[in-house]
Amino acid sequence: MSAIKVLPADPRDPQATALLRQSHALMQSLFAPEENHFLDIEELCVPSINFYVAREDGKALGCVALANKTDYGEIKSMFVDPRARGKGIAHLLMQKVEADARAQGLRMVKLETGDKLVQAHSLYKAHGYVDCGPFGDYEANTSSIFMTKELA
Repeated sequence: MSAIKVLPADPRDPQATALLRQSHALMQSLFAPEENHFLDIEELCVPSINFYVAREDGKALGCVALANKTDYGEIKSMFVDPRARGKGIAHLLMQKVEADARAQGLRMVKLETGDKLVQAHSLYKAHGYVDCGPFGDYEANTSSIFMTKELA
């Protein structure tokens, strides 16, 4: 078995796009349209966003993006293919996105996640994220959970 590598990627890469579409379909099946805050593929292709894909044997198994919001970073598009879960991919993606935030001089990382994504909540808490209020353009609603972490 080869090592899983998390590397910068283009969201328009066919394998990355397939992961993002899978993620978007899941979000649309769980949440009302006004409760979905995912970025479309083209919205991920801007200079202020770094996008990463976890690959094993050349196959894309997970992805994450870091949006630089000037005074903090925001995690977007965090997703691991359900068939690849349990391999530690989500932890590798979190480590990569936090290392990227530090490299950009960001002192804090924030995220918005859905209340039904219980496994995601556990992952974020395991990485030191704590609940916070809405930030940026988000508004409080019944399905969003907001979390933050101060980087050392």
